[in-house]
Amino acid sequence: MTKLALHWKILIGMALGVVFGLLALALGGQKGVDFVTDWIKPFGTIFINALKLIAVPLIIASLLKGISDLKDLSRLSTLGLRTIGLYLMTTAVAVTVGLTVATVVGPGRGIDEEGRDSLMDAWAGEASQKIEIAAEQKERGPLQPLVDLVPDNLVAAASDNRRMLQVIVFVLFFGVGLLLVPPEKAKPVKDFFDGLNDVILKLIHLIMLAAPVGVFALLAAMVVQTPSWSVFIALMIYCLCVVGGLGLMIFGFYPLLVVLFTGRRYGWFFKGLAPAQLLAFSTSSSAATLPVTMERVEEHLGVDEEVASFVLPIGATVNMDGTSLYQAVAAVFICQAFDHTLTFAQLAGIAFTCILASIGTAAVPSAGVVMLVVVLGQIDSQVDLVPAVALILAVDRVLDMIRTVANVTSDAAVSMLVAKSVDKLGEPHAKEWDEYYHHKDEEGDEEEAENSGGDA
Repeated sequence: MTKLALHWKILIGMALGVVFGLLALALGGQKGVDFVTDWIKPFGTIFINALKLIAVPLIIASLLKGISDLKDLSRLSTLGLRTIGLYLMTTAVAVTVGLTVATVVGPGRGIDEEGRDSLMDAWAGEASQKIEIAAEQKERGPLQPLVDLVPDNLVAAASDNRRMLQVIVFVLFFGVGLLLVPPEKAKPVKDFFDGLNDVILKLIHLIMLAAPVGVFALLAAMVVQTPSWSVFIALMIYCLCVVGGLGLMIFGFYPLLVVLFTGRRYGWFFKGLAPAQLLAFSTSSSAATLPVTMERVEEHLGVDEEVASFVLPIGATVNMDGTSLYQAVAAVFICQAFDHTLTFAQLAGIAFTCILASIGTAAVPSAGVVMLVVVLGQIDSQVDLVPAVALILAVDRVLDMIRTVANVTSDAAVSMLVAKSVDKLGEPHAKEWDEYYHHKDEEGDEEEAENSGGDA
């Protein structure tokens, strides 16, 4: 009997979660909402917490293992330059796609004043909170992001998933020291982190056994907690612009890069990455999805562990293509809704700010919307930020799920390109295991047939 693949189990869990949430709303009303919130949603929260729990240990162990396997600082710099260069390139393409789609379609031109005012009234309070957070970020000085890269307390940085970039900086610094000491002195440290990395990977496999249940709970909770559907109808064109742009990146640009530069098939790429994409959609968190992304890229896409353990943790913190595209579309949409005509220079300013904001996105709470405030702030003082941000908050949760899928897909594609460039892209380990077990099954069938024949 064929075993059901993980991505199908997750899809079934997602579908059942949506159906269960709709039934709870239709049959139970407020009691149904309370039941899902109190008795179903906690299982999704536990699943997310388990993934976040191992995210920092995974980054530390896998990144140190990858650096120590390089054995040469020149290879580390080569990997670093190619990784950052490719990430900046994909982000620039994502922003260009977002600006092009929003400018051509013009989603903000269809918003009437009454609908705009009702949305702003409903979400003004939350918008004010986001703007206050963004203001705090802007007041900290132009070089504060550089200061924030270096943690003053490793334990404090490791205890907060929003400060992963600080952990990565420390690990890179530690890895350089590991490469500079004599090999015999570095070996015990390397062996410890190699073993820790193996343990973490096993934990990922165990946690993923609960993935269908986790996404079921998350989707059921999302359905019952969704605001009025009329809000979504009013912003449908805007959503379609964002989703269309993200779709072009996910199903067009990234797999095209993989096919052209690695020679791997289009469908093969998605089959290997599907569980990580589905989990990203359910959790809306690149950090929570990172353990699964690493497992799928190494075991199913053939990226060497040395490359994956270096490229993917960095991508989860600085490579936010989906978020950048969303910010570009949202900025144009808001300006159109408030009858503010954008010049070419302002469009270029949005693009440049979105690219820079994507690097700092992971370090702040409410990342996408907060950095959108920064993007809007450089356009024109005539754009009132509170109603502007309130205008798009109603659908942010749904779009956040899709843009996280884009972020994860971009990370995986870049890891394959980097691996190919350094001759570290091989055959997937999972394929070898599947062939091994298939061979064993055939041997078992043959042995059974021989035994049956002897008894006859």
